[in-house]
Amino acid sequence: MADGSVTLDEARNAVWSAPLESLDPAQPALFQQDAMWPIFDRLRAEAPVHFTEGGEYGPYWSITRYNDIMAVDTNHQVFSSDFLLGGITIGGGQQNFEPLPMFIAMDPPRHDVQRKAVSPAVSPANLQLMAPLIRERAGAILDGLPIGETFDWVDLVSKELTAMTLATLFDAPQEDRRKLPYWSDVVTAIPMPGGIVESLEQKLEIFQEYQAYFNVLWNQKVNAPPTGDMISMLAHHPATRDMAPREYFGNVVLLTVGGNDTTRNTISGSVFELNRNPDQYAKLRADPSLIPSMVSETIRYQTPLAHMRRTALEDIELGGQIIRKGDKVVMWYVSGNRDDSVIERPNDYIIDRERPRQHISFGFGIHRCVGNRLAELQLQIIWEEILKRFPEIVVVGEPKRSYSVFVRGFETLPVMIPRRL
Repeated sequence: MADGSVTLDEARNAVWSAPLESLDPAQPALFQQDAMWPIFDRLRAEAPVHFTEGGEYGPYWSITRYNDIMAVDTNHQVFSSDFLLGGITIGGGQQNFEPLPMFIAMDPPRHDVQRKAVSPAVSPANLQLMAPLIRERAGAILDGLPIGETFDWVDLVSKELTAMTLATLFDAPQEDRRKLPYWSDVVTAIPMPGGIVESLEQKLEIFQEYQAYFNVLWNQKVNAPPTGDMISMLAHHPATRDMAPREYFGNVVLLTVGGNDTTRNTISGSVFELNRNPDQYAKLRADPSLIPSMVSETIRYQTPLAHMRRTALEDIELGGQIIRKGDKVVMWYVSGNRDDSVIERPNDYIIDRERPRQHISFGFGIHRCVGNRLAELQLQIIWEEILKRFPEIVVVGEPKRSYSVFVRGFETLPVMIPRRL
């Protein structure tokens, strides 16, 4: 196409005619154009454990089938998340700055004790306490939306609810809440002209501001009695209260990105997919009891974090291939969620599946997303409140998708809520 983008048909023709060894799914432009699917279709069919020699992120293995991903994700003894080996993203270890320690990018026992420090914040009991506040805020956001005119759903709804919840989890002032999704975006942004950040230097400057803000929160919490927010938990838990400042900041980054991306991009993804599948939207309006199932289906279909990365600690055979010690191994969750050997009609968006929670979006094993139930709770509540108010939310233009092979999200999504006659 004239603007440099490709259609899905063009991408499919190019992929199936290319030499298998040349395939490289880790291309941000393909993800931004939602044109990466043919690569994953071919890899699942012909090379489910596939080695890419070169490319933007260097040599790596792609794991594309559901059961192979689960095998890697649950074998932390062989497949390491250690930040010193490259951590959890395909680009980890390539930055021109020291990697940040964080518990998701650690192996046991260090991972386990730090995860336990913050997990009470998202316990079932605490979620039950948070639910009324989330509902009140969701209602206020929706009641403030313009009717009969175009607006950006990402900005006015998805980011706003997520930011409010994150601020509560950190006990940060609500007036600062929009800093949190912004900082999360900066963390995962690829520096480029016109992007969220335009240079590595700008990114590092924003990181300094981000870290300074949370250092103030730490100092406030460490000198006060323990409370139920995540910063206080980190400041007072025996396993984390003496951590180095960079390790504290690394965990803040993890919790910010983890608390932002899944919820925010699935709120946007649900509106987008229900519009692309009007029969499913009609089904949901007719039966709001399908909301939990719809939420799980959207989390599968959207796959807000497209991949997680591991590093092999020893030689191992997987899918007929020998992965060598030190090799980079990328689990493409976005592909595993479309594996038709496990999930029936995986390319169809079906909100009343028999097994809606059969997806890989939250990972498996010890690194399974610590906040997955909170993400689901926010999504369920926002849709309960939407259906009370609006018969329809109409997508009125193409979304702008994230330029990333890690975050599969929406930067903008133009919508309109029709006036009632």
